[in-house]
Amino acid sequence: MDAALADRLQFAFTVMFHYLFPVGTMGLAPFVAWYTYRAAKTGDPDLENAARFWLKIFAINFAAGVVTGIPMEFQFGTNWATFSARSGAVIGQPLAMEGIFAFFLESVFLGVLLYGRGVVAPAFHTFSAFCVLIGSWLSAYFIVATDAWMQAPSGYKILADGTIELVSIWPVLFSQFALWQFAHVLCGALVAGGFIVAGIGSYYLMSNREPALSREFIRTGTLVAFAFSALLIFPTGDRNSADVTHYQPIKLAAMEGLFESEIGAPMAIIGMPDVHARKLIDPIYVPDVLSFLAYGSASAPVKGLTAYADALWPPVELTYYAYHVMVGLGTIFLGVTAIATLALFRGRLFATRWLLWPILLLMPFPYVANEAGWIVSEVGRQPWIVYGIMKTAEGTSATVSQGETIFTLIGFLGMYFMLGLLFVYLVLREIASGPSNHATPVAAAAP
Repeated sequence: MDAALADRLQFAFTVMFHYLFPVGTMGLAPFVAWYTYRAAKTGDPDLENAARFWLKIFAINFAAGVVTGIPMEFQFGTNWATFSARSGAVIGQPLAMEGIFAFFLESVFLGVLLYGRGVVAPAFHTFSAFCVLIGSWLSAYFIVATDAWMQAPSGYKILADGTIELVSIWPVLFSQFALWQFAHVLCGALVAGGFIVAGIGSYYLMSNREPALSREFIRTGTLVAFAFSALLIFPTGDRNSADVTHYQPIKLAAMEGLFESEIGAPMAIIGMPDVHARKLIDPIYVPDVLSFLAYGSASAPVKGLTAYADALWPPVELTYYAYHVMVGLGTIFLGVTAIATLALFRGRLFATRWLLWPILLLMPFPYVANEAGWIVSEVGRQPWIVYGIMKTAEGTSATVSQGETIFTLIGFLGMYFMLGLLFVYLVLREIASGPSNHATPVAAAAP
């Protein structure tokens, strides 16, 4: 194992573990804002309990996300010093904006939400909930814009010494690649949030707990999960794939396991890529569909992996399997939530246990799909760290050895394992306690 691979493994582990928590905050922030608003408007104690309940789970996600996000910032300087030195003038801008604007907006108003109830005016308390929502989404946008620039660089020039200089911040922040990638990421997080809310509601309903709120959670979570499962496929998934086709056609070939260029290329539903034999083993194809999805014509030519030098191939197997896991789970999410939504409008969902069980059991799988999507995006970009400009192996730190990186990776594994256990314990404790135990204590009447 060389130093570059050790650096990649460490960053892959830390970023994938960290990403579990932003998925939770982005997905749950709308529910916190919605229930806070409805509770202030109606004065309904059940909705007040719901707002407090989801706020606590959101706060646990936020705290874990902050703790796990900080080490990644340091890795840019320790493990990826050459990359940071050459591209820091560009990537430093959106990353600084994320910290200065989005993170402080989210964290300050989260404090108001947690400790300001009964201290600040109800209208300002509700306003704070929406500021937390905006902050969580804005934070994600700046991070995605940074990654999108690494996928499809724009707004830059390269100096004589190889340093990448920022020419204009606007192409970095508002490129088509960034906009559609963020839309897709946000939809994925909202599917996760919808399944969490509906799944916990299903748990309470089947346990004969929280009779009013369990139905409210199932109804709201199911509708959100259904709507954004559809939007994951079209238009966000379609447009994000179109950007990949335009900017990174070799990634498209790896995603589909297409080794040979074809006119009227088929889409592989299943199959096992064999890189040495350069073919898919036991594939099931849908004829012409890949050409149509990629270029809008069933007879369009699509370049396969063999049209490119082997040195430019991403890790084909990992990219292919991650893509199919993401697409397969997304299809399942849409199917289950569509059936559940139909049952909901027919007034049968709450009494249909065979539908409540899949909603409950699917709760962890949007996280799997989100992680698989990021594997496709980042592994499929290899061997480039900035696509077409800088190879990943060129961005490492010359003074950090593989042994040092592996040693710290082992430390991260241990610390994050403990943090993960603590996170699960705290969330499960809140779920076991239930929304009703978050009610505001009523002061005893004076004698």
